[in-house]
Amino acid sequence: MLPLVKTPIQKIEKYEKLISKELFKEILKLSKDLKGLKVFHVNAAPRGGGVAELLKSLIPLMKGAGLKASWYVNPPGEKFFTLTKTMHNALQGEDFEFPFSARRLYIRHMELTAKLMQGMKPDLWVIHDPQPVGVAAYLPNFHPAVWRVHIDTSNPNKEAYGFVYPFMTMYDKVIFTCKDFIGPSVVKKKTVVFPPAIDPLMPKNIPLSLKEARIILQNFDIDLSRPLATQVARFDPWKDPLGVLEAYKIAKKKIPGLQLALLGLFLARDDPQGVKIYNEVKKRVKGDPDVFLFSDPEFLGGLKVDTFVNAFQVASDVIIHKAVREGFGLSVAEAMWKGKPVIGGNVGGIKLQIKNGVNGFLVNNPRQAGHRIVQLIKNPGLSKEMGRCAKESVREKFLMPRLLRDHLKLYKEILNV
Repeated sequence: MLPLVKTPIQKIEKYEKLISKELFKEILKLSKDLKGLKVFHVNAAPRGGGVAELLKSLIPLMKGAGLKASWYVNPPGEKFFTLTKTMHNALQGEDFEFPFSARRLYIRHMELTAKLMQGMKPDLWVIHDPQPVGVAAYLPNFHPAVWRVHIDTSNPNKEAYGFVYPFMTMYDKVIFTCKDFIGPSVVKKKTVVFPPAIDPLMPKNIPLSLKEARIILQNFDIDLSRPLATQVARFDPWKDPLGVLEAYKIAKKKIPGLQLALLGLFLARDDPQGVKIYNEVKKRVKGDPDVFLFSDPEFLGGLKVDTFVNAFQVASDVIIHKAVREGFGLSVAEAMWKGKPVIGGNVGGIKLQIKNGVNGFLVNNPRQAGHRIVQLIKNPGLSKEMGRCAKESVREKFLMPRLLRDHLKLYKEILNV
């Protein structure tokens, strides 16, 4: 059997005051229809990435709704995760040559994964992202099954996509974050579109007072008398930390006291590229005392990671997410839920969340990002109003109960119950 991630049970009633009456009633109806359904989700890692963040909340809610939901992960393998990180980037358009040895490594790991899955008999499989997608080829009774792709495959590397595509065709349905992400040649009737969501009841998103947040930031040497811009994202080329650093330098010419924090804690076992990018950013910082790089979770001491992130999102003057490719960007919705307008890259899933000039800003380059940093810091009234709009847009579209509803509707359609 695959490694199991233990999860609690969460009742939808806990969210009733945060969502519309219509959504709440719809979830109760769907839950009644699907009570007892055995659904198994499989992804790469139990912590650290966006998919793990989603499943950490979604699986407990499914259990609370009466489903027999479980969460499993790929068997570990350092070489395998190095390869799948490269595949992940290639499926988003990065150059990649896929040698026979790499294909063989992936297939062998899928054979191992499938062997561990033999004897596991859910009513429905939900497989997440490229890491485990290939198991479909090695399990004879793998239906019904759904592949949930969390990345932008609209313009993929041809070799990587050509390798993954045959596996994709073996699934009954394929879930994309938005229509623009659907890759070449995908059969339209197989596609389903709905975005991820955040959990307002998780420690990262529960209300934290500005006073509490500022006390936490003080412990990490942030000067609270000066403005702070923060990006919460992995040290990853797609998150463009070097571009954020450049934007900070541009903004600092107008706001000399500006500080920058990059929160990219190494938590995910399937992201071996992070250390390399972190070292490159550190080299570019060149000892600037106003730039704070957070990568090592041990540096937090006894402070929980979620509380650490929450505090920076609450107490920062500006939140940035200047990705150049982005499947969704959970940290965008998290910051917006805290009443913060986000300066986001004009790409992918960020465009689903930010309405430019209304609840945040979309930018195409560091120069634009630097300009928006200055604009928000110098216009606190504008920042507050945009932040109010940001929170309401998350309440309407991007909270976890809505994601639960979308999954339940899909399961009911596939199983015809």
